[in-house]
Amino acid sequence: MVAEGTYLERIVRWHLERAKADQRKLNQLIEEAKKCPDAPNFSIAIGTEDLSLIAECKRRSPSRGDLNQELVPREIALSYVAGGASALSVLTDTEHFHGSADDLREIRAAVDVPLLRKDFTVDPRDIADAKIMGASAILLIVACLDAIQLKEYLALTVELGLDALVEVHDAAEIEVALGAGATIVGINQRNLHDFSIDKNLASSLRRMIPASVLSVAESGIMDVDQVTKLAQDGFSAVLVGEALVTSGDPEGQSRRFVTSGRRR
Repeated sequence: MVAEGTYLERIVRWHLERAKADQRKLNQLIEEAKKCPDAPNFSIAIGTEDLSLIAECKRRSPSRGDLNQELVPREIALSYVAGGASALSVLTDTEHFHGSADDLREIRAAVDVPLLRKDFTVDPRDIADAKIMGASAILLIVACLDAIQLKEYLALTVELGLDALVEVHDAAEIEVALGAGATIVGINQRNLHDFSIDKNLASSLRRMIPASVLSVAESGIMDVDQVTKLAQDGFSAVLVGEALVTSGDPEGQSRRFVTSGRRR
């Protein structure tokens, strides 16, 4: 669980307070979500022979500050897709990343690729909201949830026709994710307690993820050499934000990453 006094603890506490103040009925939200059409399938999109690119719409981060505050969601999404991205990640956290649900809705209306709702899922209503706003997948962070919550949230994603990217940071969390039934595991190379980056973490932990489970490398991926190495290590996909939104050429940079991830 989350250590007190860390970046992650403060962010999660903010989301938990918002969830506590949310008076909406879960059952009603689930019924509304079930009536929404299924979005493009996330796991199929990233489960190809080559290393797939999940390109992220990201304005800022708590550790690096502003990255691209002038970012226009629709425009950058179209650039990512033109560059060959298999799926997009859309930050909807307002307080810490300056994203919003409106960003995801705008992108959903503009492109046909799967969208990951990138946020701190701390309540089942967050999952229903993701389906309603047009997401294909949600993020579940093992460090933010206990084992019972993780299993329950995974079951709800299946019920609503969503995928879940289950994010881990060490070997123990991989075991928790797999034990809960995760079918997509993301290894985040950013330590969410102090926000430091270990660029070798994903490669060092990749062997723990069975071939039947899709694997995603996250954070600290800044150049084509890293992408080539992660492709060689057998990852299904890389999730890249900062290197794209700060590049000045998101389409071209996406295309370079996609090309460097080809295994054929």
